[in-house]
Amino acid sequence: METTQSAPLDVERIREDFPILQRRVGDDVQVVYLDNAATTQTPNQVIDVFGDYYRGYNANVHRGIHHLSQEASIAYEEAHDRLAEFVGASGGREEMIFTKNTTESINLVAYAWGLNELGPGDTVVLTEMEHHASLVTWQQIAKRTGADVEYIRVDEDGRLDMDHAAELIDEDAQMVGAVHVSNTLGTVNPVADLAELAHDNDAYIFVDGAQAVPTRPVDVEAIDADFYAFSGHKMAGPTGIGGLYGKKEILEDMEPFLYGGDMITKVTYEDATWNELPWKYEAGTPLIAEGIAMAEAADYLDELGMENVRKHEEQLAEYAYDRLSEFDDIEIYGPEPGPDRGGLVSFNLDSVHAHDLASIMNDSAVAIRAGDHCTQPLHDKLGVAASARASFYVYNTREEIDVLVDAIDDARELFS
Repeated sequence: METTQSAPLDVERIREDFPILQRRVGDDVQVVYLDNAATTQTPNQVIDVFGDYYRGYNANVHRGIHHLSQEASIAYEEAHDRLAEFVGASGGREEMIFTKNTTESINLVAYAWGLNELGPGDTVVLTEMEHHASLVTWQQIAKRTGADVEYIRVDEDGRLDMDHAAELIDEDAQMVGAVHVSNTLGTVNPVADLAELAHDNDAYIFVDGAQAVPTRPVDVEAIDADFYAFSGHKMAGPTGIGGLYGKKEILEDMEPFLYGGDMITKVTYEDATWNELPWKYEAGTPLIAEGIAMAEAADYLDELGMENVRKHEEQLAEYAYDRLSEFDDIEIYGPEPGPDRGGLVSFNLDSVHAHDLASIMNDSAVAIRAGDHCTQPLHDKLGVAASARASFYVYNTREEIDVLVDAIDDARELFS
């Protein structure tokens, strides 16, 4: 698994940081992990945060005046600032809420803003490639409020029809929800253009950045996103933690989504007032170690250079696309390789169900994802029940893609 001089990342050195990549399964075969769009692996630097925290300064935050609580509070608060910086939010911690994941971030805005602001005659505009986390959430909020949900078409190349977007995002639109990078098609959407359309019509835009923040430089202010969400476990961080960026003035006007300790300033038997941002939206004891670890993951990625991460993913996606395109019995979904395609490839092998294909991959210790990838309506549009998906990250190599292709050959032979 050698890298070339033109390679943007020193993959061999990076792989040393990820102990799980040495895992051997089955007939003592080393795992080839190509399921990064679901969850990335975690480097030692991030894993070590948990030992440091629980051995050194484990305490609840914002509740104690003792040394351990203050140390934990400072680390947790600075983690907010670090993640805000990582996505280009100049407002710091006041614009960065920690949630469990992207799904909870979407639900937070849908309940805190959507239930209070949407009504009959209003429209939420989504894309046909939305993850269920967005599609189902806004669908259910619309049912409760009487609002409508409309969908921007995906064309035959797997890109958004921006003329259709301009038709749908009109004076009735109140919220535009768009995935930054599709977890099925790999499409990198023009979210800044969608934001401009939304703001021209006095609507907000919520960008699902679950597949973007881990893989490319993100600047929420350059996009002019009103809300932007991401998950720690897709960016070399831990599970159970994510981030929600929101413009300060909007977050200040919204009502909280959850109630309880730490999100209040004053409580009487009759009423309560809310804490300052971002704690207004973080009720109860938060995921302290996880938040600090997610900040460490941001440090790790910044040391690699997010532009280098993007280039590496694009190179792997192009190589995988080209290798799979060699075969007439493989159908690939999404745009051709280029700057508007991220680091994943979804495909199907003729006459082999995606789940069967993934099972055969597993026999060769190749980990891929099979199913609808939480995009059932998009798969219906594609005319398939499921697809296989190989997705790449900073530690993957071309040689691993060759192993994938060889395992597909095994499946082809088995089902021939």
